Amino acid sequence: MKKLLFLLIAFTLSAALFAEGSQEAELGTEDNPIIWSFVPSNDTQDIAAGGEIVADMIYERTGLVVEASVATEYAGVIEALSSNPPSAHMASLATFAYVVAADRGVAEAELISVRYGRPFYDGQIIAGADTGITSLADLAGKTFGRPDPLSTSGWIIPSLTMRANGIDPASDLTEIIDAGGHSGVVTAVYNGDVDAGATYVDARTRIQEDYPDVMDKVVVIEVSAPIPNDGVQFHPSVPEDVREKLINAILEIAADEEGVEALNKAYSWEELERHQDDFYDPFRQVLQAAGVDAASLMGE
Repeated sequence: MKKLLFLLIAFTLSAALFAEGSQEAELGTEDNPIIWSFVPSNDTQDIAAGGEIVADMIYERTGLVVEASVATEYAGVIEALSSNPPSAHMASLATFAYVVAADRGVAEAELISVRYGRPFYDGQIIAGADTGITSLADLAGKTFGRPDPLSTSGWIIPSLTMRANGIDPASDLTEIIDAGGHSGVVTAVYNGDVDAGATYVDARTRIQEDYPDVMDKVVVIEVSAPIPNDGVQFHPSVPEDVREKLINAILEIAADEEGVEALNKAYSWEELERHQDDFYDPFRQVLQAAGVDAASLMGE
């Protein structure tokens, strides 16, 4: 009887240990790092380097292992959040991409970035000074550069603005080129690879060191209404206690001189504020007023 009892206990312990070993490692450990996915709005190397520094700072403050990942486009980040299990746990999506992800139920806003003292930014449509483009009407028959098909300031708002002014981007622009980032759009316009393009205000400064005359050669023909800034969003599966540790650590980093330098290097963030999903409601209203929804613009 004692031998049978011993065997039963041994079997129970072995089963428990096997089950424990087969479970996925706790989120935020070396074996299961928290993946923070960025999109290259500017120089990919700068974003990756800045993201890694911030990830190290988070580890120092929380012991949580965060891995910064730079995607090639917004759609890739949304798909990473949508996969099962998610292959991204945090993201820094721009406005439209966030709304798409939130509508899918795979992202929840917690922090909004601040630049130039504002949690908002403006978009701009730019053109080569020698193209003769001085108004939206002049875009017909021209080539156009955008950072990404899901870029809010670089495509969603400009395309709606063009339509509101009688320009159908699909038929009236001769070619639409994805430049891979806002700096890429400015460079393409500067070099004459495209006639015009769209970026945030004022992405021209990002290449001014290499092209000192960019402000003269690339002119602004339209500025948008304010758009909510990008920030930090979480997949709903991230536990609340882990989320709070990350949020508090990022806010601490944003209050530290070295941290601000890293955040600025990664995403031109000066500081961060706590805002949740309702912060994006005015932008949703802009889409509704234009008679479109996020899914339709995504081609879903």
